[in-house]
Amino acid sequence: MGARGFTKKNHVNRREKKNRVNKVSNKANVLLLQTYFFSEYLKDASKKMKSGLMFVKLVNPCSGEGTIYLFDLCLQQLFEIKVFKEKHHSWFIDQSVQSGGLLHFATPMDPLFLLLHYLRKADKEGKFQPLDQVVLDDTFPNCILLLRLPDLEKLLQHVTEEKEVDKKKYYKYSKEKTIKWLGKKVQQTVSALKTNNVNVSARVQATAFFSGDPFSSDKEEDYVCYAHGLISDYIPKELSDDLAKYLKLPEPSVPLPSPPSKKVKVSDEPIEAKEDYTKFNRKDLKTEKKNSKMTAAQKALAKVDKSGMKSIDSFFATKNKKKIEKI
Repeated sequence: MGARGFTKKNHVNRREKKNRVNKVSNKANVLLLQTYFFSEYLKDASKKMKSGLMFVKLVNPCSGEGTIYLFDLCLQQLFEIKVFKEKHHSWFIDQSVQSGGLLHFATPMDPLFLLLHYLRKADKEGKFQPLDQVVLDDTFPNCILLLRLPDLEKLLQHVTEEKEVDKKKYYKYSKEKTIKWLGKKVQQTVSALKTNNVNVSARVQATAFFSGDPFSSDKEEDYVCYAHGLISDYIPKELSDDLAKYLKLPEPSVPLPSPPSKKVKVSDEPIEAKEDYTKFNRKDLKTEKKNSKMTAAQKALAKVDKSGMKSIDSFFATKNKKKIEKI
């Protein structure tokens, strides 16, 4: 019995160890799925439809470049993906360590921001068009998924003018409506910031909206400026500037240009000196120094009238030398 008991106990320990390893392995797979999900998931289209989740590349409404978004086909909802990445990060799972500690956050997003890109683009034609002719993109063909989202017609009322002909609706971008809608978005963001007690004063100061001005704690103007910055991440710069004017936000301060370090050469011709600096040669400077060091006797002698007087050198002229030789 002792041997059997030992064998049974040993068998149980092995089973528990195996379950524990499988448990760790499953968690590791979840983490690997988070880290390497996009490249593997996008390969199989059938998996997308079966799971109800679909990762697609759509145009970024701010930059105009391609960005990965998540569609929940079951909930009929759009999510944006934010990646939290830091160097030297790992996951600790029970007794194991998994490298590559990436975090992917999926947060709900208003699809109207993406639709604005196509509405503004179609507005260049200056006419009402059906929505299926507006939301077309050869570069990002999955943009048609935006048309499957619920309450789309209600959303479009915020940013478009609408006409109905033969029971078919046509839309045209309205800048006036869009600015008002974005203004409401800013106010909603301000309310959310206050509800969550987010301090924005220091962050607004960093954006240099009020360079050099003293800041009070969480002014209403600070909240509006910060909320405007958040909304601007989802709209093009031109629309962001129009929104800032609508909100009557102060313009960012422009730094003063620094003075040039040296004179800029404006032509290839040689530059002529405006003054003659040769007068300050070394000999003249030495003479000037000597004259400045004359004694009082030398100065008095210099004032004596020397007319009719011969210099000492005249006595040693050629004639005088001959007289001296005869003597």
